[in-house]
Amino acid sequence: MIIKTHQDVTAAVLAELGRAESPRFKEIMSAAIEHLHGFVRDARLTEAEFHQACGWIAKLGQLTTSSHNEVVLVAGSLGISSLVCLLNNGNHGQTETTANLMGPFWRQNSPPTENGGSIVRTLTPGTPLFVDAWVQDLEGRPVEGAEVDVWHTSAEGFYENQDPEQGDMNLRGKFVTDVEGRIAFRSIKPAGYPIPLSGPVGALLRAQGRHNMRPAHIHFMVHKPGFKTQFSQVYSSDDPNLETDVQFGVTQALVGRYVLHQAGEPMPAPDISGPWYSLEHRFVVEPGESTLPAPPISGKASGARPQLQVLKRRP
Repeated sequence: MIIKTHQDVTAAVLAELGRAESPRFKEIMSAAIEHLHGFVRDARLTEAEFHQACGWIAKLGQLTTSSHNEVVLVAGSLGISSLVCLLNNGNHGQTETTANLMGPFWRQNSPPTENGGSIVRTLTPGTPLFVDAWVQDLEGRPVEGAEVDVWHTSAEGFYENQDPEQGDMNLRGKFVTDVEGRIAFRSIKPAGYPIPLSGPVGALLRAQGRHNMRPAHIHFMVHKPGFKTQFSQVYSSDDPNLETDVQFGVTQALVGRYVLHQAGEPMPAPDISGPWYSLEHRFVVEPGESTLPAPPISGKASGARPQLQVLKRRP
């Protein structure tokens, strides 16, 4: 089709898309083209703004490395990751779900760990935390033999892959549920943390007057044939940023009760002499494919420990 006016462009692109063999590909691309063209028209995008946007998108890829994924970070900061998750879980968005964001820090091949074991693999300051978690199906029956990956930040707000001072795979572990669908482990209470600001995501947040904080949480990934693989995060109920999570990930089903215990109460381990936390949580998995996505990162950062920058949220 020879283009006469801007009104012809969308029809011409959609007409060429008709050659695609995959119906689903055609459906996705048709929606993308119509929405993108509609965005350009609605926003009255100038040529300068278009080139700026192209540079911004290119930068997302350029800043994505083996230890940092800027693309996943921006998808979360725009609420896209959360929306995709909630539309695809809980009976396709009809009911509450314990599924949550995968996040940009999942690594494969976490060290297998016995139930009750510790995932603190190198000297890591922090308040001790003892976690019990259960996996059940939609009927409330325990799911035995499920692999559960666990990972979280240090009390300083760093994942091990970001922090050269932590040992490889520190605060990460892989567990297997027992006959009760239960796993248990020892760690330290994680901290909330600011997401990186050095790339397009930082510029986006500054322009909106938003802060860049994530509330404290622990990641869980449940995997067993016959069930849809579930990524989840259990957020700390005492965190001040629960309602303004920069990644829009906090759901009511995943606000966990991290209980503070004082010295003098029965201790969960002989080496505990001060305060400690406990956490109990249940996850509900749905029938489906047990496939795993490509890990957003595959390695560990080297060099100096990154500087944590915090943006203030405008009133």
